[in-house]
Amino acid sequence: MRIKQIWLVSLFLISGQTFAQPLEQKLHSAFNRLQADSQCRYASVSLTVLDAKTGETVFAANPNMGLATASTLKTITTITAFNLLGKDFQYQTQFGYIGSIGPDGTLTGDVIIKGSGDPTLGSWRYENTHEDHVLSLMVATLRKAGIKNINGRIIGDDSIFGTQAIPDGWIWEDIGNYYGAGTSGLCWRENQFDIKLKTGSVGSPISISHEVSAVPYLNFKSELINAPANTGDNAYAYLPVNGKTMYLRGTYAIDQTKKSISAALPDPAYDAALRLSDTLKSLGILITGEPESTTSLIAKGLQTPQIVTNLTTIPSPYLSQIVYWLNQKSINLYAEQVLKTIAWKAGKEPSTANGVEVEQNFWKAKGIDPRSLNIVDGSGLSPGTRVTTLTMATILQSAKKENWFPDFYESLPTYNNMKMKSGSILNVLTYAGYQTHNGRELCFSIMVNNYNGSGRSMKEKIFRILDELKTP
Repeated sequence: MRIKQIWLVSLFLISGQTFAQPLEQKLHSAFNRLQADSQCRYASVSLTVLDAKTGETVFAANPNMGLATASTLKTITTITAFNLLGKDFQYQTQFGYIGSIGPDGTLTGDVIIKGSGDPTLGSWRYENTHEDHVLSLMVATLRKAGIKNINGRIIGDDSIFGTQAIPDGWIWEDIGNYYGAGTSGLCWRENQFDIKLKTGSVGSPISISHEVSAVPYLNFKSELINAPANTGDNAYAYLPVNGKTMYLRGTYAIDQTKKSISAALPDPAYDAALRLSDTLKSLGILITGEPESTTSLIAKGLQTPQIVTNLTTIPSPYLSQIVYWLNQKSINLYAEQVLKTIAWKAGKEPSTANGVEVEQNFWKAKGIDPRSLNIVDGSGLSPGTRVTTLTMATILQSAKKENWFPDFYESLPTYNNMKMKSGSILNVLTYAGYQTHNGRELCFSIMVNNYNGSGRSMKEKIFRILDELKTP
């Protein structure tokens, strides 16, 4: 009987030790399993877990390995923006004219929409930014000023952000599609539009039905093929620089219900001017000139006139509201606009490169080596960006003490019942966020580069590691 009691006590102690196994040991075992997995045979894998309050390292494996971040880079971009711009920052779009208004209500001159880099103008995500709301506001403002006809043009002025819309390092396959929409000083409808498809039987060509909204200044050529069910949407839009013909290439599964793809507007400022011009004409307001943008005027060797009489200012949502959708839906455009804005507010030319420089200098002053923050864009769409998990986790940890942290935390999506940002590009899968373990608040960054096989399978294996952060 005594031997049995001793055996039971020993078993209890062993079981207790198993349950009390330190988190570091659990993460070590889980990480080793992932690294030894066949999907990671040629992969680079890194994980850093920090105490979110103290910054103490809980676990680190390859923490100083520079890796492609994919969209988890957006956490760094938005935390930097909160620090440098403030949660209540708003863009201000100017709307006015140059010229004079005659006694009959005819403006002899141009109506100008001058962008300030607001990525939300015309967006459907906010009540006050919806295109119908913005166009109605502009029409009402012109009527209030007594303008009944326009002997001139509607001009979209996007000059504030310069002429380079696409960050260095983005790939050709991405930039014609909605998620690869370029930046603009005057964004419109998140710089995208939809192309509706006419699908058919497997192996047959797919034709184009129409665009929403109509894009009469582009031609379209579909080389898409109907694909078998369960193969997904593998359709891509291609528009050569300064081109007028957009090509659709790839496959589109016959069981897809949306029957459309979203493509990038080549000149959002022009599209905004066109929509206002069409709206005014539909209301019986005569406009003698064709809509223009800074880009279209430069192509003609002309300069963009400046507003002389400002009629109204259209504010954007607060930065905290922009960041919410930026991270929730991983909107690349929002991240790139914010990065350029960081440069602009620092007194520099609002370019991607200057935004990167300001960002790196900001974190260098806080003790982070810029070489561990080797970035070329703000969204992580570029496969050339390289950041360490230690740097990303450290930046996440720094946000915890700020008064705007609740807004940032709320902006993070929920995956695997954890608040974290995800990221994925070709053979890259990453996660970064926060989790509470036994009352201890943690922040983490995990990156896997160059894995092989199924992305879904890789995600499940990463979640098995992250589950250790939830297990008591």
